[in-house]
Amino acid sequence: MHQITVHHDFDAPAEQLWDILADFAHIERWWPQDIPAVQIERVELEGEGIGLIRHIYNKGFAAPVSERLDFQDPASKTYKLSIVGQRPAGLASYQATGHIEALPDGRSRLNYRGEFTTESGQPDEAEAFLRMAYGLMFQGLSASVTR
Repeated sequence: MHQITVHHDFDAPAEQLWDILADFAHIERWWPQDIPAVQIERVELEGEGIGLIRHIYNKGFAAPVSERLDFQDPASKTYKLSIVGQRPAGLASYQATGHIEALPDGRSRLNYRGEFTTESGQPDEAEAFLRMAYGLMFQGLSASVTR
């Protein structure tokens, strides 16, 4: 199993960031739409609550990236998701854990850990893809909390 651990600080309170991320069904609320290569065309939902799967169809890609909400705890501001179904970038399995912590002066930090295996056993392609996705996530969330 391979692991990536990253974090990003936001100029917004932890509650504001949590409100955005806790609304798992509506990723298009915050995902950056100004980068043509990663624009969301549509999101189809399957189920509700824990176990909800959001099928994210990106422009130019036939297959969705399907993310399942595995865990969500408002008290600790922690959530877990898995990519299910057809996985991108040679991923054989993937689960991420996000945890939001309050920082001084009304700021917050999103700590994010991805754990994954790859079909080839080599993490390079998958790690590059995931780091790019994490950067986009942080960019979109940063823009969303400053609106």
